[in-house]
Amino acid sequence: MRLGLEPGAEARFSKTLTERDLLLTAEITGDHDPLHVDAEYAARTPFGQRIAHGALVLGLLSATASAIAHRAIAAGAEGVPVSVGYDRVRFLRPACIGDTLTATYRVEVLDADRGRSEAACTVVNQHGEACLAARHILKWVKAAG
Repeated sequence: MRLGLEPGAEARFSKTLTERDLLLTAEITGDHDPLHVDAEYAARTPFGQRIAHGALVLGLLSATASAIAHRAIAAGAEGVPVSVGYDRVRFLRPACIGDTLTATYRVEVLDADRGRSEAACTVVNQHGEACLAARHILKWVKAAG
C-alpha cells in the first residue's frame, strides 16, 4: 500500500494557552477538577496556579497528525488515514495559562504492508521544556468495494 510519506516527515503546531481553553476543555470533557478551573484552589497547590488538562495538551497533536495525513493524501497515499491511537503517553511537566506550547509530530516507522505509520510526538513549552511525549499510529483504510 502506498502511504505517501517518508521517514522524517514532520509537522508542528503552536498555541498559547488561555483561560478560555481550560474552561472549554472542562466543558467538553466534564473534568471540572479545581486544579484546572479554580484559581484560588490551584494557588494553594504545589503548582501555584491552574494547570491545563492532559487531554488539552495531548489534543494539540491532532493538528499535527492531520497535517501529516493531508500531506500524505496530496502525495498519493492510498486509502484514508485514521488514528489508531496514542501509545506510551507521558505528561512530563504541567502546562499553564500563558504557556506557548509547540506540538511536533515526526514520522519514524512506515509499514506499507500493514498500511500503518508510527510517529514520535512531543509537546514543549516556550522554554523548550518537554510537557508531553507519546507515540502515534496512523492506519490507511482502503475504501470498501
